[in-house]
Parts: sequence; structure tokens; C-alpha cells
Amino acid sequence: MSAQAGSGTSGLVRAAVIPAPGAALEVRRYPVPELETGAVLLRTVAAEVCGTDVHLWHGRLAGAPYPLIPGHVSVGTVVATGGDVTTLDGEVLRPGRLVTFLDVHGTCHNCWHCLVAKSSTRCPSRRVYGITYGADEGLLGGWSEAIYLKPGVQVVPLRGSVTPELWIAAGCGMPTALHAVDTAAIRLADRVVVLGAGPVGLCATALSLASGAAWVGMVEPASIRAEAATRMGADAVAPPWEAEAMVRGATGGRGADVVIEASGAPQAVGQALDLARDCGRVIVVGQYTDHGSVAWNPHTQLNRKHLEVRGVWGSDLSHIWRGMDLLDRLGGDYPWTGIVSRSYRLDEAQQALQDVEARRVVKAVIEPGVRKEGR
Repeated sequence: MSAQAGSGTSGLVRAAVIPAPGAALEVRRYPVPELETGAVLLRTVAAEVCGTDVHLWHGRLAGAPYPLIPGHVSVGTVVATGGDVTTLDGEVLRPGRLVTFLDVHGTCHNCWHCLVAKSSTRCPSRRVYGITYGADEGLLGGWSEAIYLKPGVQVVPLRGSVTPELWIAAGCGMPTALHAVDTAAIRLADRVVVLGAGPVGLCATALSLASGAAWVGMVEPASIRAEAATRMGADAVAPPWEAEAMVRGATGGRGADVVIEASGAPQAVGQALDLARDCGRVIVVGQYTDHGSVAWNPHTQLNRKHLEVRGVWGSDLSHIWRGMDLLDRLGGDYPWTGIVSRSYRLDEAQQALQDVEARRVVKAVIEPGVRKEGR
């Protein structure tokens, strides 16, 4: 079946596009496609600007297919479906339903990674909306007035008290942080340190507190993000050069039970090892892209301390599904929507990227349906 979306003319919708690494973003128009059986067309309500989008703009993700429409975490309204499309819990999607979706598509569930390692995030067949799909393949990114969900994309309706504003505020940070906190196995009364008060770090702070941590400290140099960490409930916040004193003072000199590195800075990994107590746990979740190598001492920082160090890369449907329930339950307990510093129109996407890169905002959100007056 065919469908019209957005407010474009003759079925055309506007999308912000990265033409090539380092190139200025452009707003282009694309036709609304015919829907395959099992496909869903969304009118985009909002899409987040993630640090990964900054990396895409700089060409730091190998093999990214430029030009591309960024935006891998979005929320939208169902416009049309290619026949009956049923969600995981048996709901048949109807026009007007507010939903989000797992940005990862094409996971085979038939390879060694999926079946033996039980690590679907490493499936070689997986594709990612807004990251590994090019604009020439269709409306497959959230910085667009409409998003085409291919057959098989896992659609998750907004549930309970979760509004579009609440979901997009938590955004990519919620499932990623949930994966990190799960891996950290935080126990009641643990003392936790989070490095980096971006969306992932802020969500990790809230989820650590909700998991029963007795104390959560944040390491963050940017004042706007440090203030957000305090609002989210961090017991103490310090810049990197004061982090050791903060942690030692809160732990009787021992170091933290759990350290979650969510900063994206390679040097923060070494600091995470230093801030953990002997026999502590370190989770590295901030190194999604390659920012280079750093030197560290495997004897003094790792082996002698008998640390458990785990890497977390991405998330899967379980983290989005559970994140929805967590936001429904905890939506009023933490200032999630305060993570969003500013919303931008499509034609302001370049500014949004630059603001995220310069840390002038905690989180930026693209609202594709908002236009300049007269356009």
C-alpha cells in the first residue's frame, strides 16, 4: 500500500543528510515509498542527536555509507502499515499509535555470535538505522519527517505513562546504560563512580541509584553536564583532576566497587582502572568509536588489583523493552526530560551537531515536523 507522510508536496518528505565526512549537512527531499508487506511508515515526532552522530559527521565509523540520514533513536506516530503488523506483545499497530523501534535490523539469529556466544550485538549481518544504512536506500534515519521501518524491524509502542518527550530524553542512553548496569551487577550498598555526564552517564547514574547503590559519584569537567548529574541524583561531582580525592573520600580510601566509563575519552579508561577498589568491577561503555590508543600498566592498574573489566557495546531489544517499563515506573523519580537541553529543526541539524560536539548541551533533539515560518 502507499502512504503520504510529513507535510511535503506530492509525497516528498524532508530529511537532514550528511553528504560526506566533514561536509556541511543538507536538507534534501525524498519520495515516500510503497510499503512492503510487514513494513511500517512513521511520521517522526523526535529523534535524538547522539555522540555517535558527531563521529559519523567526522567519518570515524568505518564503512558508513554516505550520504546518510542520521538518527538511530527516534519516536514517531504510525501513519500506515503494509498489512497487519504485530508487535512482540501481540498488539496490531494502527495509525496514530506512538512508537519507538530497535534501530538494529537484520540480525540473523542464526550465526555463531547469535546462537553460541549469545551476543547479538556482534552479529555480522546486523544493520543500524541512521548509521549503516545510506540515504540512497530510503528513509532509514530519524532526522527525517518520515521513517520507513522495514519488515522485521522490532517496533515497541510507548507504554503506560511514557510520553514521546520522556522516551526521547532517555533515548539511546537508557538501553545502553541499562546494558552497562546489568553487566556491572551492581549490588545493594555498592559505591559507584560514573565517568562522563552525557546521556549514557546520566542514565547510568539513575539506574545505579535505582539498583540500590549507596553512593554514586560523577566525573565530569563540563559545567552544564556536571549540573545535570547533580539534578539526576549524583552524590558528588568532580572534574577528572579531582576525581581521586572525591572517590577516596567517599570510600574510606579503598576506591569504588563499580566504575562505569561513559565519557568516550580513551584516557578515561585508565582513570577508571585507578578509581576502582581492589577486586572491583570496571565497565567500559563509552568507547563506541576509535579515538586512539592510550598507555596503561597491566600490572599496577589491572592484575595486582585483581579487577574485573568488561566492555559493553550497544544494546538489544531486551534493553529497549525493559527501558520502557523502567521509564513508566521511574519516570517521576528522576528528571529524565531535563537531559534535553534544546530541540532543533531539520535545518538546524548542523548547529545541533556542533553544540553536542562542543558540549554546549547535554542532549540535543531534532524535531523534523517543526519548520521555519513560511516553509
